Amino acid sequence: MSLPALSGAEATVRSMRLLHTSDWHIGRTFHGRDLLADQREVLSGLADLVAAEGIDVVLIAGDLYDRAVPSTEAVRVCTEVLGAIRAAGAQIVLISGNHDSAPRLAAFAEFAAAGGLHVRARIAGLDEPVLLTDEHGQVAIYGLPYLEPDIAREPLGTERGHAAVLGAAMDRVRADLAGRDARSVVLAHAFVTGGQGSESERKIAVGGVEDVPGSTFDGVDYVALGHLHGRQVLAEHLRYSGSPLAYSFSEINHHKSAFIVELDATGLAEVRTHELPVPRRLATLSGELDDLLADPAHDTLVDCYLSVVLTDRARPLDAMRKLQARFPYAAHVEWRPEGGLPQHQRYAQRVKNRTDTELTANFVTDCRNSPPTEAEQALLDEALREVAEVAK
Repeated sequence: MSLPALSGAEATVRSMRLLHTSDWHIGRTFHGRDLLADQREVLSGLADLVAAEGIDVVLIAGDLYDRAVPSTEAVRVCTEVLGAIRAAGAQIVLISGNHDSAPRLAAFAEFAAAGGLHVRARIAGLDEPVLLTDEHGQVAIYGLPYLEPDIAREPLGTERGHAAVLGAAMDRVRADLAGRDARSVVLAHAFVTGGQGSESERKIAVGGVEDVPGSTFDGVDYVALGHLHGRQVLAEHLRYSGSPLAYSFSEINHHKSAFIVELDATGLAEVRTHELPVPRRLATLSGELDDLLADPAHDTLVDCYLSVVLTDRARPLDAMRKLQARFPYAAHVEWRPEGGLPQHQRYAQRVKNRTDTELTANFVTDCRNSPPTEAEQALLDEALREVAEVAK
């Protein structure tokens, strides 16, 4: 369904100013920890930015939610944030990403558009832009939802693969744009060649290939990309805003932000980076458990999400509980003994001519890099005797 251009004071503004965001992933957890409070804090601040910067349109380039069926709480946070952005005066254009349920997002799209929320989640109509007006004329904003190749290739009449379906979609966009006197913006959710991924993105490879060339998007003034969680500039007009929060420790060096995009009479005039607040920093620690728990130098990390590498020669028992007693937000722990784990023979050689007692003792040793204590060995021997009795 085509959306008419807005009219009146709401539609007529000075040169168009857009805020490029993506990958909100509302409802996501971080190593089992609920992030909804952090997401509400950061995303609610976008409304203040809209008011302060005179933003006309907020773009959300896919993965609004983290799950196809988001929780009630996630929907509530999302509704609050979108409502605050509209109340601050900006239109909203969003597309579905590979985490979203496109049919659910699209269910009331026509009704939502009347209130300034423009959802593009269907293959049909991807070449029908949201048309907005400033003093220089029209701006056509096209939303390309995440195009699953096996689903999109038939309606788009093309071959299987990300490059093929996105190429066909952009051909339709360029054909529509050729008949308009308008500047153009495209939202897309894809892995564009040259982008750098992180551990928190879901793979979208088809036949081992997931990227598409940047030239796929030639012919438009600005391309607001989503899917990759790190802020990236592939070309002046071709950018990933990245996710508003870190969703894995691989993002520890990311600077979370959004792009403020200005369009003048000729097209793209300026892009500025706006840094977003960080509710809780990420940090890493490495060392022996007792030292990490006692060293006052680590006091500054008490409020950080922590990824800890333990270098004790023997695997510490109950390490996470002990770490969280001092570092409440310790989220990940890994054991890498100094000098590495001992090299082992092939399994058949290791167990040859070994008794059950020796095998169980070796199992404990392999798991934690130290042999069982006398008390532990007694428990193992008792368990073996009971098994032998049952097996008679």
